[in-house]
Amino acid sequence: MTEATLIRPAATVLLVRDAPTFEVLMVKRHHQIDFASGALVFPGGKTHAGDHDEAWAGHVTGWDAVPAEKRPLRIAAIREAYEEAAIIIANDSAGAPFRGDERAGAARESVSKDDRPFLDLVRELDVKLDLAALTTFARWITPDMMPKRFDTWFYVVRATGEQLAVCDGYETVDAEWVAPSRALEMEKVGERTIIFPTRMNLQLLAEASNAADAISRAAARTLVPVLPKVERREGGGVLVIPPDAGYGAVEEPLSAIRT
Repeated sequence: MTEATLIRPAATVLLVRDAPTFEVLMVKRHHQIDFASGALVFPGGKTHAGDHDEAWAGHVTGWDAVPAEKRPLRIAAIREAYEEAAIIIANDSAGAPFRGDERAGAARESVSKDDRPFLDLVRELDVKLDLAALTTFARWITPDMMPKRFDTWFYVVRATGEQLAVCDGYETVDAEWVAPSRALEMEKVGERTIIFPTRMNLQLLAEASNAADAISRAAARTLVPVLPKVERREGGGVLVIPPDAGYGAVEEPLSAIRT
């Protein structure tokens, strides 16, 4: 299998809140990053070897409730939210949502650069990642025409409000809470760049009225993996997605696709 056809497992997290209004956390990718450079995205990335460590069993809640093959994806989603936005979806030893502290802040760069295992930090903080807090929102597979391919699981989770989102300055240069509809408006007028899968999931998220509704809708949806396909039209090629995936009839001109 060549580099171009290798499909990497990845995970993304949609952190949602209701204060002051229904919003989702988005980060702006650094312009020097080779995937979605400069784009507004949800925190996320490919899984790492450490996400598969069986030692995580003693440092998470919801271990037995999550299928074994899905655990690394949820751990990756939580790790990426920490690396890119300084938020750890976890509970402390008393069972309360982790608020973040100086130790978590100080270790962020070393974890992001793989100099320190995320598991090691979680042990030091004496917290447990909350795998059960994540609800599957969508699954998108990059089409084979793209130079890099990912099998990305999207998860939605309610933010506790206990931690502030802070970009890492390395992969991301900005972090902002934004109403899904507002993000779409900014993309439409050219104020923000949003890649196709992110825009589709923002549209789906915008159908919800609040955080609880977004999570309830995601839990009730039948998960249909989205692998966009190229079809030809008179005006040129378009990407289409399964009509039963929950996004309606979608035809995205290939000329509008960016990586």
